[in-house]
Amino acid sequence: MKKILKQVTGIDVAQDELVVCLGHLEEDLSMELYAHKTFPNTPKGFVALVKWVEKAGMVGRFVMEATGVYHESLAYFLAEQGYMVSIVLPNKISNFFRTLEVKTITDKTASEAITQFGLQRNLDDWHPPKGIYKKLRQLTRERDQVVQTRIVAKNQLHAEGAGAKSNKSSLARTQKHIVFLDKQEKEIMQELRLLLRDDTEMKKLLVILCSITRIGLITAITVLAETNGFDLIRSKRQLTSYAGLDVRGKQSGPSVKGKPKITKKGNRYLKKAMHFPALTAIRHDERFKTVFIRLVSKHGIKMKAAVAIQRKLLEMMFTVYKNNIMYDKNYLVNQQANSIQRVETKN
Repeated sequence: MKKILKQVTGIDVAQDELVVCLGHLEEDLSMELYAHKTFPNTPKGFVALVKWVEKAGMVGRFVMEATGVYHESLAYFLAEQGYMVSIVLPNKISNFFRTLEVKTITDKTASEAITQFGLQRNLDDWHPPKGIYKKLRQLTRERDQVVQTRIVAKNQLHAEGAGAKSNKSSLARTQKHIVFLDKQEKEIMQELRLLLRDDTEMKKLLVILCSITRIGLITAITVLAETNGFDLIRSKRQLTSYAGLDVRGKQSGPSVKGKPKITKKGNRYLKKAMHFPALTAIRHDERFKTVFIRLVSKHGIKMKAAVAIQRKLLEMMFTVYKNNIMYDKNYLVNQQANSIQRVETKN
């Protein structure tokens, strides 16, 4: 009997069900996927899943995708029970899926791909993030919805007010709606301030992120909330891919050369949070303005250049977070001056 080196339970998580695949890696590095089953995505389903896995003698690592919020309850349950859990960003699984000889994508084949991914890669253990991140995500998303609703209401008020023989009662109701939305936003902001007031570590981190040009408090909070404090992020490239700010192209030989495009996938809240800071940086910061002009002169597409600035700002946020240092806009100039000084000293 061959020695088993690794065991993985791959789980494709949907809103209502968990499609599970069991697999192991043997000493000759061959993989075997040998059991499949579906469970409801409920607390009772979690218990049944664990019992089934233990009965199969498969107490290894549980691997799943970060599928919105549907995976969270299961991940917390397994972590609290002391099991090894790994949560993988969706773009990693989708890229791995393309390497497999799978013609039909189903929940079953997705769970098999996740299992194979877990068997082939050395994955980090997932630990429940600080509870504050989930609350921040709920509040920032609620605020975003309120702001967008208010924009629609104000546009409606302007359109009705500019027309002939406007209905005064309709205008009054729309104005009341806008006042109500203003009140809601103030309540959300107050709740955010109370949430952050006693968290010294979080306040210090926000100060570091906000030291970057044109990054405001709401943007910094949103980025931390949507990434769980960069919990699953290991590199700048991974972060931009998760946000949907990466560029993809297609090239095959001399004849097939697709035009590079910004991927439509990614976390829309994260991507949206970087939009206005990038536009402000382009207008008011000479460094970003120069980069923007250079990119536009190269390919002539302003939106593409603006996305590049969004990507750059997001990468800078990850860099200052990782190094735990304040942003220094004169960093490159100082580095060049130090290099010149070292050369002159040697001579």
